[in-house]
Amino acid sequence: MKETRPTLWLRWTCLILFFLFISQTIAVQKEKRVCLGTANLFSRMGPVDEHYQSMKKTFSGCEIVLGNLEITFLEPYHDASFLESIKEVRGYVLIALNFIKSIPLTNLQVIRGNTLLNRQFALCIAYNYGNKNKTQGLEELPMRQLKEIVRGGVKIGRNPRLCGLDTIKWEDIVMSDNILILAENVSLSHCFKCDMEACNGSCWGPGPENCQILTKLSCARECPGRCRGPLPSDCCHSQCAAGCTGPKDTDCLVCRRFRDGDTCSETCPPPYIYNPNIHQLESNPRGKFSFGYSCVSKCPNNYLATDLGSCVKTCQSGSYEVEENGVRRCKKCDGMCTKDVICDGIGHGKLQSIMSINSTNIDDFENCTIVHGSIFILQVAKKGDVFTKTPKLNPEKLKFLRNIREITGFLVIQWWPEIYADLSIFENLEIIRGRTKLYGNISLGIIDQKITSLGLRSLKEVSDGDVVIKQNKNLCFADSIEWKPIFRTNQQARIKNNGPAEECVHNGNVCHPLCSDQGCWGPGTKQCLSYHEYQGGEECGQFCNTV
Repeated sequence: MKETRPTLWLRWTCLILFFLFISQTIAVQKEKRVCLGTANLFSRMGPVDEHYQSMKKTFSGCEIVLGNLEITFLEPYHDASFLESIKEVRGYVLIALNFIKSIPLTNLQVIRGNTLLNRQFALCIAYNYGNKNKTQGLEELPMRQLKEIVRGGVKIGRNPRLCGLDTIKWEDIVMSDNILILAENVSLSHCFKCDMEACNGSCWGPGPENCQILTKLSCARECPGRCRGPLPSDCCHSQCAAGCTGPKDTDCLVCRRFRDGDTCSETCPPPYIYNPNIHQLESNPRGKFSFGYSCVSKCPNNYLATDLGSCVKTCQSGSYEVEENGVRRCKKCDGMCTKDVICDGIGHGKLQSIMSINSTNIDDFENCTIVHGSIFILQVAKKGDVFTKTPKLNPEKLKFLRNIREITGFLVIQWWPEIYADLSIFENLEIIRGRTKLYGNISLGIIDQKITSLGLRSLKEVSDGDVVIKQNKNLCFADSIEWKPIFRTNQQARIKNNGPAEECVHNGNVCHPLCSDQGCWGPGTKQCLSYHEYQGGEECGQFCNTV
């Protein structure tokens, strides 16, 4: 029976929608392969199980950790299988204070050490036991694919039940000029023995599948770096890290510099190339942007493209951030730059190593409209610091933050003066980009404060990262806010343990009737996220400013 045109049209439409769905699903899966990592060191993010859930959310499905991989406070009943997907860590790896028996980093191939623990170590494994008599703790760490630590040394100590790591030939993994410390580990009779026939005495666990694979000590003298065997024909290409499957630049397990598709190269194809016939630069149809150690056709969400062909978090001086054709990029100033006053925030520029806004740096934010970095206000601002001789912060000076419209990192408040009933000092804040996040996932956090409302009436966007507003016992209105229109990616809002809803209602601390179902930041019409329509479908208009 011959199909009618409408039937054919419907079938083709369904096929197109199906392939669009598949392509979008693949794109989402690819996004999940990269994660930011954390910088918590030995700190725990709340109760043990909450800390575990946060760590699991950060690293689940992740293949490349752009920052640090910190694995801490795992209990014997926790499932650590979410770590199996990790192949590359750009920063350091910290494995500490775990009581779980095994941590399956079975696919980790390379640790780059772009940031180091204590400025020395790319890998630290320490204090992994759970009771005084040391009968419980980490026993197995099968990192059988780990073949190279590009920068930094190794420190392993005080792991009384950990087996196998004393058999590893670390000189094959760590560069020769790096520090290696093995201390205070205890060899136990219950430990497994390496498969002598297959492993030649070096292994990450029992059985031939856990043998250490040598990619440097066994190489022929002609090899420029790594190898896959002892013969000159087994040498890897000079652009390979961690080993290879063949001699070409497409056979590398990991790229030493940049990966462009299937190829490892020293640089990415530039966005512009020189045309010698007309003596001018022209757009390169094959041009790409460098993002970390990858060459990408466009910069990832929430990063900025530059004319030099890189993806960055902030623009250099002499350029400003702009959105063109849906792409955020850095554009050179034509004459004078924007009138915005740009200043360094926590974790950026001169405040790179500073923990909190305090009395020594608050003056730098006067008249500031854009913060490159984060706003982080800790208890140390209230108390001062006797060790660094930092005085207490004068609460009146927090008004220097009033002009801020944009924060490229996060906004987290763990101390706020009781003289302020809300956060209306940030009433001009429009966007929190979340290009750096607290604990790797928080872009807006207000925790355990005495405020009664948020007062963030201009906030229109949290570009990336989660919102955590909890344990503020007097806080009303926060539960009313619809966060979905404010978010731009797959984000979450955790609003809990704030002011009891019945008390808020009893005291009249509820949104103004003109506010729409999107909620409000506080009392009155000026705090509405949006407004109900009224006569003739118009919004409240000038009446919004009357309360």
